[in-house]
Amino acid sequence: MTKLLLSIHVIAAILAVGPVAVAASMFPAVARRTLSAPGGVSVSGASSLRTLHRICRVYAVLGVVVPAFGLATGNSMGVLGDAWLVTSIALTAVAAAVLVMAVLPGQAAVVASLGPDPEASPVKDAERADGTGASGTSRAATRTAVVRSPEEVRRTAARLAMTAGAFNLLWSVVTVLMIVRPGSTTGA
Repeated sequence: MTKLLLSIHVIAAILAVGPVAVAASMFPAVARRTLSAPGGVSVSGASSLRTLHRICRVYAVLGVVVPAFGLATGNSMGVLGDAWLVTSIALTAVAAAVLVMAVLPGQAAVVASLGPDPEASPVKDAERADGTGASGTSRAATRTAVVRSPEEVRRTAARLAMTAGAFNLLWSVVTVLMIVRPGSTTGA
């Protein structure tokens, strides 16, 4: 049973955390190019940003499986109290906090600054006869409000790159701890 739990844990880590790590790393560069493009925001760049943010959101939720199966595996191996595992659990919690409190909200702010999604469902973004969207705000006013200065774009992209880098570094340390298992009597 331990081998099955460990296999599910590793596969879940690869399939759930991997896409978040890649999409979060790609987002700042795409944001910088998209938001500072001459002539305004490109449709393809905006679509890419929305897709990268969606990947991060969806796979972050799926990523809950990773620590769940990790705890089950650690319990079946009898190593829940080992220092390497406790440290890994703590770093996983910090990585999750960075993702939920910094990466995802930062991405959401950038995506919100793009204005309404032109490919969104007409039911969701129904336009009223008076020219306002479903929320009652003017689409023209929304577009005007999203103009960003080049300095603001640079700062936002840099902050997102830093937080994504911290998230990826934390997961890299957790991965090394899982492989090396310093002080473990079960060996590496």
